[in-house]
Amino acid sequence: MNLRASLTPALYTEPTMSSHTASPARTRSQALQQRAERFFPGGVSSPVRAFRAVGGAPPFVARAQGAWLADADGNRYIDYFGSWGPMILGHAFPPVVEAIERAARNSASFGASTAAEADLAERIVACYPAIERLRFVSSGTEATMSAIRLARAATGRKIIVKFEGCYHGHSDGLLVKAGSGIATFGIPGSAGVPEEIAHLTLALPYNDLPAVEAAFAAHPGLIAALILEPVVGNAGCIPPAPGYLAGLRAVTAREGALLIVDEVMTGFRVSLGGALQLYGLDAGPDAPDLVTLGKIIGGGLPVGVFGGKRIFMDLLAPLGPVYQAGTLSGNPLAMAAGIATLSYLQNHAGEVYPRLEATAKAVAEGVAAEAAKAGVPLTLNRVGSMWTWFFTPGPVTDYSQAAQSDTAAFGRFHRAMLNQGVWLPPSQFEAAFLSTAHGDEEVAATIAAAREAFAAVKAG
Repeated sequence: MNLRASLTPALYTEPTMSSHTASPARTRSQALQQRAERFFPGGVSSPVRAFRAVGGAPPFVARAQGAWLADADGNRYIDYFGSWGPMILGHAFPPVVEAIERAARNSASFGASTAAEADLAERIVACYPAIERLRFVSSGTEATMSAIRLARAATGRKIIVKFEGCYHGHSDGLLVKAGSGIATFGIPGSAGVPEEIAHLTLALPYNDLPAVEAAFAAHPGLIAALILEPVVGNAGCIPPAPGYLAGLRAVTAREGALLIVDEVMTGFRVSLGGALQLYGLDAGPDAPDLVTLGKIIGGGLPVGVFGGKRIFMDLLAPLGPVYQAGTLSGNPLAMAAGIATLSYLQNHAGEVYPRLEATAKAVAEGVAAEAAKAGVPLTLNRVGSMWTWFFTPGPVTDYSQAAQSDTAAFGRFHRAMLNQGVWLPPSQFEAAFLSTAHGDEEVAATIAAAREAFAAVKAG
């Protein structure tokens, strides 16, 4: 059965594009890269796009439709990073495109309140009972940075706990790697981050509750908040161990620290109510204090959200003493795209999420099976429609285990897949995603490409 044909209205069925069987020419992309290097550090606006982790020359994208990307040379690729998550309905999804066009005719920005902000907020809180009040920002980095400021104000404390491998944007206090021991302060993970700021962050191993208990015992009454990705996506996909998220909620509640769940990546992706719904933490005593969202809620446009319990959110200006502002917050184009996206997800949740699950299972397990046939050590971690093929025998339950992956082998695999028309995330330590536009034909083409690619991996 073709999942795409059976579940997608005819209006949204995308034309099928054949994958490559030979290495494609990318002369135009290479020329564009050389031009870009005249203006941008490394020729990119975000480091991962440079392909430094996998080697090879990055294609320059010219357009996208459904499950497919097309580069400046006319080569086509099945897309498995989806703008790093937000393209859950596929590229150029007609209702989203139409909503953006309608909104743009009224102006791209006002710098003033619009009804669309509450329209989108209404849809978000309907799926996230833990969010009683929220505020729009323009990125996930802004959302997490603001949530941490709010937590410090609410508790009168300074220290933040985060987890190794979890990425929460590039604000100074979150670009921290682990110190020398479980309860030691972090050290800067980037040049330009003062040690005085890094020392206000504890970086702990993920999926290790005793480490959290030790940190609170070592710093009694000093920890303002604990922030985490409920499913790690930025060290590759790493799911929480059974009882881990509930255990974090119990510890933070007992110690008077806020629990911030960063669902920028998992929100509306792993279920309609995100990881909170998937793991039963969306309401009641197990619900977090603050939640951050992004990506999907803007339909691919720049947007972020932080929200949570009213008692904390009402500390924000103009009601309270915590200042946060943004000229483009609640931008009308992002609001329109978000309303169109979330409306479709809400109205078709019974079709969308089972379909994403079935397609992701088929492609993720199909490729893993090809690795086993080829004798390539591989560990598959998957939660819904996000997953990672770790090039290690595994298991992978935290960053230290993920870091044991054979990144050179992944690089060979990535290059071989790209040459056959399959574009994976260009890092071993980034999760893959797919959309409702991916169907049986894309899955079959991907598995066939992997069969060839694993031969390249074995060849070294």
